[in-house]
Amino acid sequence: MLGNPRSHGLWEKTAPVAPATSILDEQLLADVVVVGAGYTGMSAALHLAETGLSVIILEAVEAGFGGAGRNVGLINGGMWVMPDDVPKVLGAEHGERALQQLGQAPLLVREVIEKHRIECELETNGTLHLAVGAQGLQELRDRHRQWAARGAPVQLLDAEETARRVGSSAYAGALFDPRAGTLQPLAYARGLAHAALHAGAKLFTSSAVIDARKQGEDWLVETARGSVSCQWVIVATDAYSTGPWKRVRQEQVHLPYFNFATKPLSDNLRRSVLPHREGCWDTKEVLSSFRMDQAGRLVFGSVGALRNSGAAVHRAWAKRSLKRLFPQLGTLEFEAEWYGHIGMTNDAVPRFHRFDSQVVGFSGYNGRGIAPGTTFGKTLADLVLGKISEEQLPLPLSEPEAVSFRAVKEAYYEMGAQIAHLTENRF
Repeated sequence: MLGNPRSHGLWEKTAPVAPATSILDEQLLADVVVVGAGYTGMSAALHLAETGLSVIILEAVEAGFGGAGRNVGLINGGMWVMPDDVPKVLGAEHGERALQQLGQAPLLVREVIEKHRIECELETNGTLHLAVGAQGLQELRDRHRQWAARGAPVQLLDAEETARRVGSSAYAGALFDPRAGTLQPLAYARGLAHAALHAGAKLFTSSAVIDARKQGEDWLVETARGSVSCQWVIVATDAYSTGPWKRVRQEQVHLPYFNFATKPLSDNLRRSVLPHREGCWDTKEVLSSFRMDQAGRLVFGSVGALRNSGAAVHRAWAKRSLKRLFPQLGTLEFEAEWYGHIGMTNDAVPRFHRFDSQVVGFSGYNGRGIAPGTTFGKTLADLVLGKISEEQLPLPLSEPEAVSFRAVKEAYYEMGAQIAHLTENRF
């Protein structure tokens, strides 16, 4: 994307074409302006446009440019934090409401894909959270107990069953979540954009918002070459926020995350690695993730940025790790490599912000964007439509708070990932 193969890698190569768009260069009127064309923004725009409201989406680059087009492609339910910890952070009422909504979010993703016939390599065979050692297995036991207490259909697998499903004996067990799955993330983002446009929304790309101000009872949202007057503004820029809502970026620490994709595996090798095509990630502090795409490429990733010294370090680590996990694959060559950023909040829980009267947004997905972004986008649409009140949202209202020493922390995480990947799996 934009001539940089390390921005979207495999997903750019295999996604359907983006919808035809233009730059905003005129003054328009709309009921709602959505800022940002990722999962949250496009889901909100789609659900609003389906009711007949006039919706204009303003995107700084193009649909799926941010995390929506770069991530691993896991459709997860819930959050990174343990279920029992969520009510402690959000309060009992909001916490349980958020867990329930996010647990059901993968189903909404499936419904949207099926309803709008989005071609995005959807796999609905669940995910495997993989235990590394006894400590990792205990973590998964706790997570299983807490989710099961809330009625989630999760299953704790032993080492033997895990090895059968993964194709590797490296793990002490796994937590299987049948609600979850995988997809081609950029294809899904572009599919949402096509669906929103078909429903009547308008999308302008290369149209970054530079100002937003009250003009009577309405909002005037300005780009470099045009403007939109509207009643509501939905801010859905998350980790890539700039301009009037740069405070959203300032309350997050960016955690870089990369992926490598092998060439398509032979049929025999495909049967030996993830034969049921679950998406996987492990319990290590510097975690790893892997999944298959529809053509049989193994997509393998971890924390780190593919720039400067990091590119060679992380690439060598990925090859060593795959050789250890899946020796049956032999020597592998990577067809594509790319990376992006995960916006991490200080408590690993998303945020709901009301920036002003009728200017709202969700952010801070902490690496869980596909299902949460889809369901929170629909929730924002329901809020605008008056179907729910702020008190009925899954998250409490909060003010953006800048993270202290953000740049230092971001450099620390990248350096820590490089050190971990320099030393891991060498012997």
